[in-house]
Amino acid sequence: MHPPRAAAAGRTASPTTARLINDRLALQLLQSEGPLTAGQLKSLTGLSRPTVADLVERLQEAGLITVVGESGAQRRGPNARLYGIVADRAHLVGLDLRTHSATVAVADLLGRVRAEHTVLIDPDGAPDTAVATALAAVDKALAAVGAHAPHTVAVGAPGLVDPATGRFGGTDWIPSWHVGLVGALRARTGVPVLLENEVNLAAIAEQRDGAAHDRDTFVLLWLGQGTGAAVVLDGTLRRGASGGTGEIGFLPVPGTGALPSASGCDGGFHSLAGSAAICALAAEHGMPYGAAVDPKGADAPSPGTGVHEPPSGTGANEPPSDTGAPTEAPPTEAPPAESLVRSAVAAGDAGAAFLDALAARIALGVAAVCAVLDPGCVVLGGEIGRGGGAALADRVASHLARLSPLRTDVRAGAVGGRAVLLGAVLAARDAAQNELFGAAGPGVSPRP
Repeated sequence: MHPPRAAAAGRTASPTTARLINDRLALQLLQSEGPLTAGQLKSLTGLSRPTVADLVERLQEAGLITVVGESGAQRRGPNARLYGIVADRAHLVGLDLRTHSATVAVADLLGRVRAEHTVLIDPDGAPDTAVATALAAVDKALAAVGAHAPHTVAVGAPGLVDPATGRFGGTDWIPSWHVGLVGALRARTGVPVLLENEVNLAAIAEQRDGAAHDRDTFVLLWLGQGTGAAVVLDGTLRRGASGGTGEIGFLPVPGTGALPSASGCDGGFHSLAGSAAICALAAEHGMPYGAAVDPKGADAPSPGTGVHEPPSGTGANEPPSDTGAPTEAPPTEAPPAESLVRSAVAAGDAGAAFLDALAARIALGVAAVCAVLDPGCVVLGGEIGRGGGAALADRVASHLARLSPLRTDVRAGAVGGRAVLLGAVLAARDAAQNELFGAAGPGVSPRP
């Protein structure tokens, strides 16, 4: 989403506030449009030439922009200089934590991933060992881009995150090394460490670069080892009073023969659409897992546990990282449910009955979400949403139309297998830019 142009025109503010507004507008344009001349900044912002000259000087002195070239081979002089954001002004770290692994991405201030590194974790090993392994992965990824320390860190993990404290809201079933790693990062780096539920981060990635790029209001329904959801209303991620927005696995639904409880989601929507339930449904339709094949090019998540299980690895829709350390834990086999869904899609008519039955189950959860939120758009994410693609999304939409009077667009997720990791990078980028871009101005010392 591009920033509004000429947004600074006609605003009434104190001189200091006006400068901050103008500086941030210029930086947003440089990010969305790429390098620009002073004349282009003048046209896009609606500011006067002297005002643009002043802000260019301020931003250069703050170390946020620099001359990156000239506009046109035949042009010379100050008016031809192209200014761009100093991408290496800050290095950002995004982490995707699973039960069995940790993946680290290091990005520049523009959010471009420069290094990526994955390590396996023994969930039965000592938590301190797991924390040390993950910290070493962070150090290795930073070293790969020549950075000594990050400016901002964002961590995606399963579980409730208290929006008031930014800490895990409950740790009974969360791997203890997750808690230890977040604490160690905060104690060791001395920089902002943001903790966010993994599905929420995947929704950020889908909104910025994926299936919901044209929507300010939508719900991401995560279908993987377990089930979950993320809610974005009017462009804002909604977490709820305790961070529990989207715990759709606990939703009571018909067809499970039981009800969920405060201590477990068995009997809820999870029992219809979780990985184990999907495998059982496939068996009912004569599709045992042993007969399933993983089509060439399929994304293959690493194993893990938890209410939400996002995929890992490089998604089919994503380019590889620019540079970086080798990944030490390459996925080798898709989880059973994902492989079954992909096989059903590839089988055409032979897999249609299974896909229809699965879509009918998913539509129950989607209908409940729509009845309460009316989001207008639901994105099917996770390994199942990704594996089912448009074939599954279209079937869910058809069943939903018979359950709900509310018009809802159902789409397959488009970001791919690195949605959580990329969402973490985007969250870190937003936080870093909010600090650095907002700090540009006289009398405000930029962060070293």
